[in-house]
Amino acid sequence: MPHFHLPTRPSLRRSLAALALCAASAAHASAPTPAKTPMTDRATVLGQQGLIVIAHRGASGYRPEHTLEAYRLAIQQGADFIEPDLVATRDGELVVRHENEISGTTDVADHPEFADRKTSKTIDGEKLTGWFTEDFTLAELKTLRAKERIAQIRPGNTRFDGQLPIATFKEVIALAKQESRDGRVIGIYPETKHPTWFASEGTHLDGSPIHISLGEKLVATLVAEGFTDPGRVYIQSFEVANLIELKQRILPKAGIDLPLVQLYGDFERDRPYDFVYNAGHKADLDAIYGGLIAAIPGGIDAKTSFAALTETAALTWMKANYVAGLGPSKSSVILRAPLPAKRDADGDGRALLSTRNTGFIHPVLGRALALGLQVHPYTLRAEEPFLTQTANGVDQSALGEALQWYSLGVQGFFIDQPDIGVAARKLFLEQSRIAPVKAP
Repeated sequence: MPHFHLPTRPSLRRSLAALALCAASAAHASAPTPAKTPMTDRATVLGQQGLIVIAHRGASGYRPEHTLEAYRLAIQQGADFIEPDLVATRDGELVVRHENEISGTTDVADHPEFADRKTSKTIDGEKLTGWFTEDFTLAELKTLRAKERIAQIRPGNTRFDGQLPIATFKEVIALAKQESRDGRVIGIYPETKHPTWFASEGTHLDGSPIHISLGEKLVATLVAEGFTDPGRVYIQSFEVANLIELKQRILPKAGIDLPLVQLYGDFERDRPYDFVYNAGHKADLDAIYGGLIAAIPGGIDAKTSFAALTETAALTWMKANYVAGLGPSKSSVILRAPLPAKRDADGDGRALLSTRNTGFIHPVLGRALALGLQVHPYTLRAEEPFLTQTANGVDQSALGEALQWYSLGVQGFFIDQPDIGVAARKLFLEQSRIAPVKAP
């Protein structure tokens, strides 16, 4: 896949920027005035004018995700942060995979010595069959090689299949350190994957409990590797309890403070899995969630969805007690509707663009910005199946989408093609400069 290059024609740059800014103006008209996000408590401030580009699993649009080569390319393309998803091995090491089930991202199925480790497990309520990191030692995982997860969409990435090893979290930190030179600083944005599963619910292949706190392992690794600058690390999770525990117990115990980001699934359909598990197991919810229960109408139970965490009272409590930012799905904030028929927007003979933005912006964006929270939506991708039309029916590229997000006020976003994000930020900042109006 060729790399994206910033257009050089000034008229095109002006047109793209104006399009994004105008598309956002209606959403801003009724939103509360955003408070300026405080940045003074950070030793290092990455990005440009408060805007960051987060390489989603590395430059995963160009290399198999979560490999050191994907992270290295993302850094070369100008990303400020690289994002590793963290799962644990049998011997308690943190490795970087999108999921602990690895049949879709490695060649484990081609290793007959591991055939007997294929099994079925129910993780976060979903039954999965395959191979799981918690049933392998780190040394065993190091014999595997990565492969492209969505080969039908990114066939070019399959040329790297079978070549790239599974990376450890320590190796990702080492890479960020190594590439932080010549005045440039690289940050990391780790996500704990299925923390309730690893800590409380999950078992190894032999039935023994896993009992690993991903939060404790994550913080211990950051401390051991000397990577604790709060301007270079965000920690994110789709669960709530582990973030509260990080903020109130794990980080203070380690003597450090790092910004935490609450991820969101679909606001109405999805639920934080720790809500489901803890309520279902009749845990002491007051001890786990404290005042968040009172901030949510109806409290917390196994049916409480992410929508409950978008209301002002909940956001206010979250900011005061554990979060620095939110990571919502982009389609939950800028709502989409299906097109009557799919379109071939990129002219490759396949009609894969299937939605149009409705023009409605979910109020969580204005609420969060007004409270001074960071907002980092996920995931911008350049391929046609992930794109949409604008509300007025214009086919929207990843560059146009990135411009729209910056104009709506977010401070960063996750993107699979970091070079496009960097180009969009450059274009947005260039065309946002106000110059004196001169007579024609």
